[in-house]
Amino acid sequence: MLLGVDVGGTFTDAVLAAGDRLYTAKAPTTPDDQSEGVLAAVEAVLAQAPGEVTAFAHGTTTATNALLEGNGARTVFVTTAGFEDLVELGRQARADLYRLCAARPAPLTPRERRVGVTERMTPDGVLTPLQLDLDAIARLEPEAVAVCLLHAYRHPEHERQIGDALKPLGVHVSLSHEVVGTFREYERAATTELDAALSPLLAAYLRNLTRRAREAGLPEPLVMQSSGGLADVSKAADHAVLTLLSGPAAGAGGAAWASAAAEEPDALCFDMGGTSCDVCVVLGGEVREASGREVGGRPVALPMLDIHTVGAGGGSIAWQDPGGALRVGPRSAGARPGPAAYGHGGTEPTVTDANVVLGLIGGIAGGIELDVPAAERAVDSLQLGLDRQATAEGIVRVANAEMVRALRVMTVERGIDPRGLALLAFGGAGGLHAAAIADELGITRILCPRASGVLAALGLVVSDRRRDVQRSVLLTDLSQAPAEAAALAAQARAELGEDAAVRVVADLRYRGQAFELSVELSDHLEEDFHAAHERAYGYRDPEVEVELVTLRATATLPGPAITAAAGGEARRSRRRTVYGDTEIIRGDPAPGERIAGPAVVELREATLAVPPGWSGEVLASGTIRIERWTP
Repeated sequence: MLLGVDVGGTFTDAVLAAGDRLYTAKAPTTPDDQSEGVLAAVEAVLAQAPGEVTAFAHGTTTATNALLEGNGARTVFVTTAGFEDLVELGRQARADLYRLCAARPAPLTPRERRVGVTERMTPDGVLTPLQLDLDAIARLEPEAVAVCLLHAYRHPEHERQIGDALKPLGVHVSLSHEVVGTFREYERAATTELDAALSPLLAAYLRNLTRRAREAGLPEPLVMQSSGGLADVSKAADHAVLTLLSGPAAGAGGAAWASAAAEEPDALCFDMGGTSCDVCVVLGGEVREASGREVGGRPVALPMLDIHTVGAGGGSIAWQDPGGALRVGPRSAGARPGPAAYGHGGTEPTVTDANVVLGLIGGIAGGIELDVPAAERAVDSLQLGLDRQATAEGIVRVANAEMVRALRVMTVERGIDPRGLALLAFGGAGGLHAAAIADELGITRILCPRASGVLAALGLVVSDRRRDVQRSVLLTDLSQAPAEAAALAAQARAELGEDAAVRVVADLRYRGQAFELSVELSDHLEEDFHAAHERAYGYRDPEVEVELVTLRATATLPGPAITAAAGGEARRSRRRTVYGDTEIIRGDPAPGERIAGPAVVELREATLAVPPGWSGEVLASGTIRIERWTP
């Protein structure tokens, strides 16, 4: 049996693949110790299908939460003398050009915990030998040390010497050539600093989880990386920065699986959970990737799935700004107390409470009993001069607008027409908002998987194991690319196993350009780059020399092939008509069953709202596919 457990802001989801069936369960997330919620979800799902678990995959928010809350370990930053302020100077680029007062997050290491060491490398090797004052580092009482020397991406010898010298201190050490391996010293330094600060916390959590899993008779967990592949628990513990998008990456993997099962290889996917909404694009059956991005306002120079997140989830709190306008999020009610409708003492109005007032939610998964009067009181607490129904509708519209903005960032702003994509909605609340969002974007097809409420956990079950290795090579002679790529591929395969498949991507640019385009390595690399440049920028310039800047090798071992329907055999639908002519469908609709709006489909862990003008059927995979009807 294969087990996947994903920790969300409100619920922890579990999926168990046993033979030709999937079993699902939810438990409230336990922020103080996520492992408690993980084991509770595992216990709930194993109660449905007892047996031996052969593989256990886990998506965690431990590193993400520590970053956003500023709870990293006490870290010392070691760099080449004269570059101690590298992580503070950053770059002059600003996301908001005219917000002159906007500041970047402060470095994780203040100035007094940055140490410069005498050393220097040239392209040919050592220019100035390393001189390290170990006592100066020890006096700073570090819990972790980040080491980023100026040219370690090309010559890592001095970083290795520092790593060896720091071993007697017994603290975590992150070396930039191991964490990142590419040039651009600011991004490499910031990523290494982040890795050092977060790794001790993640390692402690994973040790605790592994111990508790062993006591429960479970195998050692595999951990989802931001790149969308699973890593051994030791690899994740050593490099926490690899897991910053662990949960969203699991959801993206589940979305790719669901879109393929529905024979919709191109989809715009949004995961609306309790705390946030994560957006990604699946093209040709694969989730788009990025070679680096910002997380929490900090650059992370590592391969990761291209996911955009906004604070618009079911638990997002509605409020009035100083001008009296209605706003939703990013503050969330979280797992405790949660929305008022959960009956755990919450009093502030949330998106979930608004949907309860509108009659769109008839029950909550995870053993929570719905408290409708509490939801009504919470919505009434917003003094907007509107009645309860209009206030609830306003909360939902504002939340939808925030999600539409995120979806446009991932499509329109990147040259993709969303109208040609299917909208794949998942997360507990995704299906409630899908039709309104599709109308706004001009999308006419919606997919709602039967397991949409736990699709991230399902993504963990079906995900590949993966290793990523990257190196800046800075070559103008492209004939040297195959030899460099072979060495990098061998390194990636060595970390995962000789049976792993390896894909190599090259980052290239015209000489004089500041940024690169990624092209898959081939025998006609230069021509492929010219074509990619023309697609991206509308022109090619074959007279200009092409530079190979960075090579990235990805080794993968395929995940299991899952063909089961969530929950095994579909439960018989039980119907009744309420709220005028709206049809309520409780239970899992059977494959081939037709659904026409207005209707509300209450799945095991999620709800799909089908407005008038939308209709469709249940596919063989269990996914509900509805389309906008046009006369």
